[in-house]
Amino acid sequence: MSLRFYDTATAQVRDFVPLKTGEVSLYYCGATVQGMPHVGHIRSAIVFDQLTRWLQFRGYRVTTVRNVTDIDDKILAKAADSAGAEASADVVPDEQWWALAYRFEQEFAKAYDILGVQRPTYEPRATGHIPEMHALISRLIEAGHAYPALDDSGDVYFDVRSWDRYGSLTRQNIDDMQAAPDAGPRGKRDPRDFALWKGHKEGEPETAAWDSPWGKGRPGWHLECSAMVTKYLGPRFDIHGGGLDLRFPHHENEMAQSQAAGDGFANFWMHNGMVTFEGEKMSKSIGNTVSPSQMLADASPRVVRYYLGQAHYRSVLDYRPTSLQEAAAAVERIDGFINKAHAKVYGTGDQGFVLSSRSMPAAFAEAMDDDLNVPQALAVLHDTVRTGNTALAEGNTEAVRDALHAVLTMTMALGLDAVQQPAAGNSAEHAALDTLIQGQLRERNAARAAKDWARADAIRDALTAAGIAVEDTPDGARWTLTDG
Repeated sequence: MSLRFYDTATAQVRDFVPLKTGEVSLYYCGATVQGMPHVGHIRSAIVFDQLTRWLQFRGYRVTTVRNVTDIDDKILAKAADSAGAEASADVVPDEQWWALAYRFEQEFAKAYDILGVQRPTYEPRATGHIPEMHALISRLIEAGHAYPALDDSGDVYFDVRSWDRYGSLTRQNIDDMQAAPDAGPRGKRDPRDFALWKGHKEGEPETAAWDSPWGKGRPGWHLECSAMVTKYLGPRFDIHGGGLDLRFPHHENEMAQSQAAGDGFANFWMHNGMVTFEGEKMSKSIGNTVSPSQMLADASPRVVRYYLGQAHYRSVLDYRPTSLQEAAAAVERIDGFINKAHAKVYGTGDQGFVLSSRSMPAAFAEAMDDDLNVPQALAVLHDTVRTGNTALAEGNTEAVRDALHAVLTMTMALGLDAVQQPAAGNSAEHAALDTLIQGQLRERNAARAAKDWARADAIRDALTAAGIAVEDTPDGARWTLTDG
């Protein structure tokens, strides 16, 4: 089966053929770094990490771009609210907007790393691409699709009625749309026109304004992504992704302004579904939210990644109080088989093996090729675990080895092997323990390089006796504390 993905723009599953043979260009929307990451951000990142890993597994060279929106109305408002505020987990008193944005950007990076989300090829910040944004606005004005505000505010707007395809991504009629909420109607030709550039206003920090041909100001949110994606991936690229909530107005506006400027833009639009709480939309106002940090306090990163990545990417993922326990049970079944099978096939030594696509069940690959059908792929994974456990019970070492290699290949393709160790609250004790263990692992690596297998096994046995399990992965050895 060839790769097939659902394209939001055409509302159908289409064969995926990259624009360049052997290469895939992928852009997906990152965070507006105004606060701590929420579970929707992380689900989206895991979905597009799964997509990236699968494309790589299929032999493509993938260039991935995930932006950081580090200038925005909400960021400025949050920084303004910090003036004289009391310190808390989310608030640093009298914090500058750029310091706030950078602080939360680091929190996102930490969450991504803990859950095994690969770093993108490029992760541009909006504030680093102001000249590219000016150039795009100028192109739109010259083409008759944008205009400076009529009230001398310094704003520049996209003229939605000048582009006859406006609304095509979400299949809406302009007259049925609400007014664009990113700027007031004053100075607009049409209330639905959206801001490309926002003139500097009294009371806003001077550091949040850049010189432009239209006066000091800052970019509109939608413009930022269009300027950044085309800088790194060119005027036409393979896939644009993000959460379903970004389809309108953000992605609709991105597509309109980019195509109106003459860029082909995205060949595929892919959107992941939302996360709900017991069937209801998560909302801080009614207190039914759950954050990634809360999940990581209740379960290991491997379990949290399994939970957030187990549903079909286009479906709603519903969180319930038992969700993490159910995910933990599934992960324990997988890991239990891996540990028993490894001991059966390789004993207590460190004999390694090379994983390859030949180890992967065809049904797993077919599921992933078919619009990234992770639920069906996980069904194949668990079927293989059951087959492997039956082979263990029967003492069939060859069948155990085949099942082990298949399971490890599938978990690698899903990124379940990539999560970090639980950080034990990032305590000083954990940091000290990690330093000591890493020293032992480096000594073990040196022994293995010198083919001193007895010394390498002795180090591993000493760690095991101390309650530390060592797992060898393609990215190096990882350690965890055992339950005992």
